[in-house]
Amino acid sequence: MSNGGNLDLYQDEESSSYTVKLEVFEGPLDLLLHLIRKNEVDIYDIPLSIITKEYLEYIKMMKELNLEIAGEFLVMASTLIQIKSKTLLPTPADEDAAEEEEEDPRAELVRRLLEYQKYKDAALSLTGRDMLGRDTYARSFISPELAEMLPEEEPVEVELFELIEAFRKVLDRVSEESFHEVGAESITIAERINEILSLLEGKESLLFDELFPEHFNRDFLIATFLAVLELCKLKMVKVVQANRYGSIWIQPAVMEGEGSLVDAES
Repeated sequence: MSNGGNLDLYQDEESSSYTVKLEVFEGPLDLLLHLIRKNEVDIYDIPLSIITKEYLEYIKMMKELNLEIAGEFLVMASTLIQIKSKTLLPTPADEDAAEEEEEDPRAELVRRLLEYQKYKDAALSLTGRDMLGRDTYARSFISPELAEMLPEEEPVEVELFELIEAFRKVLDRVSEESFHEVGAESITIAERINEILSLLEGKESLLFDELFPEHFNRDFLIATFLAVLELCKLKMVKVVQANRYGSIWIQPAVMEGEGSLVDAES
């Protein structure tokens, strides 16, 4: 998973719940660009109703996962709602008045997105040069299934919001009514980290969906997802995708013997 900053997992001593803190991680502009790509819309003609609705759904999902949301995400939510309100205002009937109307309310947002995308692409290009020959994927480390999907290209790391989207699909697939009591007993993030590392032992990769067996309760699924985020932060796994529409895979990021299981008591 691409990581532009630090991801910290800490425990609330009073509630015993876990919170994932994202420091200088992917921000609101990253989320907007993700939603624009996902909906395949023109960045110069952003459908505010759709994008605002989905943006607010992501904020709700991030809160449910105890992802600590920076204030800038909430500021952007207010900005989207404000811009959406302006676009809903009726167009003046008077032509002179219409000419005096300000530019498209979305224009400033589009400028910010284009500028951010430009610098992000430049940063990725420079990062790619630094990593060449060091952290690039060797063909021998790609699972046969992944190699067959797109043999001419190397897999790319999955961004945070794409991973959240994949997890949301997991929750949608397993409805509240179908949750079984399996895993109802309290399970810690550290325990799931150890279990995921055990599943990866001796394997080149593991399908993301395989980490979320059916008939387990919601707490178990959320603990599993947070464990994946923590493993990414610890640089013990890579989350990759053969292409934008391909399956998501979890791959070990350390050679055997270089890493150790996390203390289940921590």
